[in-house]
Amino acid sequence: MSLIWATRGRSWGFRFLLYGGYSDPLAAYERAYSGLEDKVSVYRRTGEGVALRFSDPLERKDAAGRIIPHDFVVLGSLAEGLDSVDAGIQTIWPLVSSIYEDVWDEEKSPSAEKVGLAFAERLSRG
Repeated sequence: MSLIWATRGRSWGFRFLLYGGYSDPLAAYERAYSGLEDKVSVYRRTGEGVALRFSDPLERKDAAGRIIPHDFVVLGSLAEGLDSVDAGIQTIWPLVSSIYEDVWDEEKSPSAEKVGLAFAERLSRG
């Protein structure tokens, strides 16, 4: 898998929904976002790929009224051609938007396995 994805839902807190092939994506995520923790919007190319953060394009909010952020570490060939937040939104958001639509309003966070399977199916459809 070529994507680490961390976000939150309406009622569930910040979670990794995609692990990018790591058994524990936290270390790779922390390396990618080091020094950028408080930035609302992020594009940074790293040795491993691209750190990409943007607010939910549909401006969905959590139960506390905060607009939901989407944090990605884009890896491998999926990172090629990404050169800005806007390019990231245009490339990455279509891959995950329908998955997020299905899970963001659930009471409990979805399993990474469930999201991973949906993502793999989405990639296979092109």
